[in-house]
Amino acid sequence: MSAPNTPESESARPSWKSREGAAHPLGVSFDPNDGQFNFAIYSKHAESVTIEFYRTDNLIEPFLSVGFDHLSYKSGPVWHRRIPADQIDGPCVYAYRISGPAPAGGFEFHAFDPEKLLLDPYAHTVYFPPEFSRAAACQPGSNAGKSPLAYLAPLDCDFDWRQDRKPVHDADLLIYEVHVRGFTQNANSGVAADRRGTFLGLCDKIPYLKELGVTAVELMPVFQFDSQENNYWGYMPMNVFSPHHEYATRPDACEHRNEFREMVRQLHAADIEVILDVVYNHTCEGDDNGPTYSMKGIDNSTYYVASHDPAHPYSNFSGTGNTLHTANRTVRRLIIDSMRYWVQEMHVDGFRFDLASVFTRNSDGSINLEDPPIFGQIGSEDELSDIRLIAEPWDAAGVYQLGRSFPGMQWMQWNASFRDTVQRFVRGDRGQIPDLMTRLYGSSDLFPDDRFFAYRPWQSVNYVASHDGMTMADLVSFQSKNNWANGHQNTDGNADFCSNHGWEGNVDVPARIAARRKQKMKNYFCLILLSNGTPMFRMGDEFMQTQGGNNNPYNQDNETSWLDWSLLAPHQDLFQFVKAMIAFRKQHPSISRSRFWRDDVTWYGTDRLVDLSASAQCIAYCLHGRTESDDDLYVMINGSEQEQVFGIHEGLPGQWKRVIDTSRRSPQDLTALEDAPACDSRRMAVSGESVVVMVRPRRE
Repeated sequence: MSAPNTPESESARPSWKSREGAAHPLGVSFDPNDGQFNFAIYSKHAESVTIEFYRTDNLIEPFLSVGFDHLSYKSGPVWHRRIPADQIDGPCVYAYRISGPAPAGGFEFHAFDPEKLLLDPYAHTVYFPPEFSRAAACQPGSNAGKSPLAYLAPLDCDFDWRQDRKPVHDADLLIYEVHVRGFTQNANSGVAADRRGTFLGLCDKIPYLKELGVTAVELMPVFQFDSQENNYWGYMPMNVFSPHHEYATRPDACEHRNEFREMVRQLHAADIEVILDVVYNHTCEGDDNGPTYSMKGIDNSTYYVASHDPAHPYSNFSGTGNTLHTANRTVRRLIIDSMRYWVQEMHVDGFRFDLASVFTRNSDGSINLEDPPIFGQIGSEDELSDIRLIAEPWDAAGVYQLGRSFPGMQWMQWNASFRDTVQRFVRGDRGQIPDLMTRLYGSSDLFPDDRFFAYRPWQSVNYVASHDGMTMADLVSFQSKNNWANGHQNTDGNADFCSNHGWEGNVDVPARIAARRKQKMKNYFCLILLSNGTPMFRMGDEFMQTQGGNNNPYNQDNETSWLDWSLLAPHQDLFQFVKAMIAFRKQHPSISRSRFWRDDVTWYGTDRLVDLSASAQCIAYCLHGRTESDDDLYVMINGSEQEQVFGIHEGLPGQWKRVIDTSRRSPQDLTALEDAPACDSRRMAVSGESVVVMVRPRRE
């Protein structure tokens, strides 16, 4: 029997998808087979959806407006439509108008406004018109010509990665926290004026990063944020797919992405990982008084957690006005899609999650520690299986989940207990020895390696100072926070354990006090870099960057926050010490292990027994090399102001060589092993407020 005749082949017959569009992927995609763009947007409660296209020379009147009839262009909660490329014909920007029901309280606290132009949450590049206005977005009614819009991605926006290779570090991992703008914005950065404060400006400083020895940069938020919101740090995202437009040197749609990619490519070529500090817990749209840019007008009750309080309808577990509804599968999908995009298309190596405990919030704001869905979703994504996941394991509403109480069992975590203990100890507080021992060991109390949990010490991110608090230099220069800048005072911020050591501030400091402060700085770096775990410090701490005692300059886009490269020359001695300490850690991988030190470490006091009393300020330990190729270390830490004599309770006289002594001036504070003096006694005097490290070579 022959086949029946058909008027057209199956391949020639238009498909439903080609006529109506597809619900996946969300955002905009292009099908080269039929020359059409596919637009898809989630809005469960919308009653009508229209997409409008504009040329940048006329942002008031759209040149094309296309409605989405729900009978033809909606599948479940996703509105979708195909639009031929020849109808759009060239570069343009687009936005949505969406109408829906009035607010009804509870989980239907809608905020639809059909006059508002709404940014596609999946936009890869955001365009800001010359008349952009946050104020216009905060008021009801049209903000045409003043709203952020999505670039329609050019079809030729490719990037040559040149065989980009993903760096991989373990024992030598060292994280350096960087603000892209602040790193090079200062005129004394040595970066050309047109590249300062940009991704390409950071590229110009890669030789410096290599010299210092860092192996990963953790970039403070680079997602597109609202420049009129007065948040220099960038922790108020507008869109989680697009790089911040002001960090690119050129406004072209491709350049936003490609300059970021070029930065990543060059950092990878220098064997430096790129970790993004990401904000998936809230957005810049704020509370009911905030602007409507995107998610509020698209489907408010889907994207944000309701408080059920008519006076304050948005739950505020982030401290910024709203909380993303991560218990909702659509919001989780947005986060996963964003992460996948930055890994696959932008080649980043990991993420540090701001206020990650928000991920454990249920729809009603309660805490779910049994099985918060987003952790399982992230863990089940093959594309995300080999990246770094770092949590800030708390939120702004009092939830504190550091260690095993945080549901991401294989995540790394910012260890605030390490920060607080080391700050107190170096300040001179007594009674810190039990905690200090635990922190140096890898914080096994928080990250237990028992049969059930099996945590690893590298999951503890050990730091003393970050963007959220005083700089390391300010910790030893100010008695209290000094949050005045440009006539503005901000009294919020981290609770730092600081001391001015007898002179408030860093102007006209007596030489004796300046020397003591620098010695304390060296102690900070020693304790970070001699600890088991993952070390991290913030940009500029290696040459005494100051914020004038301001511990919360989130809104200071000025010299208060910009890195002052003029401090590098007068503090070259500290820079050289930090550089040498980083190299020392890399030379002794036994310090940083995948497992705890266990039987390879023995703890001592000034005598054989450790003094754990409330007045104790001294501790010593001997760490045996993990392999025959790694040396033994004997570390003596004196937190008191007086010289202390430590017994040396292992080895024979002459076997140990003193390589580090923070009480000594540069360059005698860190000596190469072959040049280091041998200790011919079983006792050693350790100056007040100092750290001494001896090495016993195992290869001789």
